Amino acid sequence: MADEPLDASPSTPSAAEAAAADGVSSSSVAAPAPALRPRREAFEHGLLPIPKLVFPEGTLTQTLAQLKERLASGGARVGAAALAEALQIPAEQAALALGTLAAVLPAEDPALGEDGAGEADLRDVLLFLYIQSYKRLVPRGHSPAVADVWPSTSAFDGCLSALSPIQFIRCNSRRFMPSQADEEAHQLSYLQKHIANILTLLADSVDGEGDDSMVLTMETFEHLGFLFQLSEGIPLSQAASFFANSDPDMPAAPVPATLVHDWILQHIASTLELTAEKSSTKENSQLSASDPDVTMSDAVTNTRIYSSSPTGTSAPNNAGYYRNTTFVEGLSKTSVVKQASDMKGHSIKVLNCHDSVIYILAPLKYATVYGCSDTTIVLGAIGKVVKVEHCERVQIITASRRICIANCRECTFYLGVNHQPLIIGDNHKLQVAPFNTYYPLLGEHLTQVGVDPNVNKWDQPFVLGVVDPHDSLSHPAGVSDVQAESATCLDPDLFTNFLIPSWFEPQGPTKYNPFTLPEVYWASQRKKHASLEDIQKNIRELEIDDNRKKELACALHAQFKDWLYGELIMLR
Repeated sequence: MADEPLDASPSTPSAAEAAAADGVSSSSVAAPAPALRPRREAFEHGLLPIPKLVFPEGTLTQTLAQLKERLASGGARVGAAALAEALQIPAEQAALALGTLAAVLPAEDPALGEDGAGEADLRDVLLFLYIQSYKRLVPRGHSPAVADVWPSTSAFDGCLSALSPIQFIRCNSRRFMPSQADEEAHQLSYLQKHIANILTLLADSVDGEGDDSMVLTMETFEHLGFLFQLSEGIPLSQAASFFANSDPDMPAAPVPATLVHDWILQHIASTLELTAEKSSTKENSQLSASDPDVTMSDAVTNTRIYSSSPTGTSAPNNAGYYRNTTFVEGLSKTSVVKQASDMKGHSIKVLNCHDSVIYILAPLKYATVYGCSDTTIVLGAIGKVVKVEHCERVQIITASRRICIANCRECTFYLGVNHQPLIIGDNHKLQVAPFNTYYPLLGEHLTQVGVDPNVNKWDQPFVLGVVDPHDSLSHPAGVSDVQAESATCLDPDLFTNFLIPSWFEPQGPTKYNPFTLPEVYWASQRKKHASLEDIQKNIRELEIDDNRKKELACALHAQFKDWLYGELIMLR
C-alpha cells in the first residue's frame, strides 16, 4: 500500500486563486511548485543501530560504491544471504535490515514482500544503507561539549536534558526539544548535503565526457521516492519537467545526473526557505509559548477527551508541517480515545503524556510513543512499525507487524506482533506479555493493515546494542557498545485481560481477543476464574442471618475498593 497523498495547506490560496480574485487569468500565472519534503518514515523508522551498517562519512560514498559492485554481480536484486556476506554481518541482522527496509518503503515491493523475506531492489538497498549515516537533531540549547564530559547514567539524561518523562512534563521543558518542523528541516538539510553523492551512487555510466557520462533513468529517479515526497502526493517523475508526461509505452530517455541534481537542489532550497518563513511567522505570532507547534483550536478537533484535568493537547494535524500524522501530545491525568474517523493520515504520534489512558482504535501504518510516563496506551492495529522510546512505567498494548523499543524503564508491553520485538538502547526492567484486549472492529482493522493474529512472536525479543550511532546524546563520547538489556516475560499470575469500554466503539464482529494465549497464561486465567466461581458459590451457600449478610457485603465492598484503588495507582 503506497503512502497516502500529503495534505496541502488550506490556509494559503494558490497563485491561480489569487490571480482569479484580482481578475487575472489563471493561465497567465504559473502555479507554485509543489514542496519537496523528506519522507519522515525512512528517518524515523528506518535507522538501525548495527555498527557495520554505519560507514564513516569520509568514506561513505566510496564504500557503498564498492558494495554496489559486489552486490550487482549477483543481479539487480539483493537477498539476506548476499547482504550478510557483503557486509560481513550475521544472517539474522541482514534479515532484520531487509525487513526494516520493507517496512519503510513508500510502496510495497512484491519481490521483497511486506515482511522483507524476498529480495530487495539494489537501488533501495543502497539508499537504505546511505541514510544509516544520518544523525538525529539534538535538542535546542544542548552543548555537545558538556555531554562529552558529564557522566550519563540514565536513558533519559542525554535526550531529555537530564529530565525523566515526569520531570519533563512538570517542568514544561518541551521548548528544548526539536519541533516536527525542525526535524524535517534537519532531514532535508542532510539530503541537500548528500544528494550529489547519492545520485552518483545510483547513476549509470554511459559513453560521453564530463557531466554527460552519468545518467539516471526515470525508473531510478522514482526510487528517490524512498527519500523525498511532494506536498501534493504527485509522483516525482510527474513533477520533474525532464520526465513529466512520459509515454508509459515508450520509456523516457535517461537524463544527465547533473540535471536531476540541480532540480532537487532548487526544490530543497525553495522548501527550506518556505519553512524558515513559516517558522519566523510562528515565532512572531501570539501562540502559547508552552506549545509552539499545536494550537488549542487544534487540540479539541476530532478528539474525545474524558478528563479531570485537560492540561494537554491532542491535534489531528497541522497541514503546514505535520501532513498525514495525528498527534496526541502533552496530556496529563486525561483519557483520550481516537477512532478511525478521528485520524488524519496513516501515522499516530503520542508524545510526552503523563498519568493518562490513551486508546487509539484505528488501523494505521506507523505509531510512535515518545517521552511518556505512568500511562496506558492501546494501539489497535499498526501495519508497519510501532516505536516506543524514552518512556517509563508505561503499559503498551498493541497489535502490529513490528515493534521497536528503545531507552525505556519499567514498562510492560502486551504484544500481538508478527516479528520479533526489537530492543535497543539503555533499557531497564522491561516486561513483555501476550496481547490482552479487543474491541469490536479489531479483527477488521488487523485484516486491513495486514497483521496476522495467528502469528505472535511477543516472547522472542531481538536485542541489539546500547549505543545508538544515530543519536549523539544517548551516551557520552568514548562509551563502548554492549548488548542492550532484554525483556523478561510477565509472570502468568500477574497477567490480566484489559477491557476497553464498549461505548468507545460501534458494534463489530470481534467478540474476543484474536491472538491465542499461550497455555501457561490460559491456565492462569482458568485458575483465577475457578477461584472466583468457588468464592461466589461459597457466599451463596452461606447460612447466616441478615445482619451477618450485611457485614459480609460491607467487607466485600471494602476489599473491592482497596483493590480498585491499588489498580488505579498502578494504572496512573
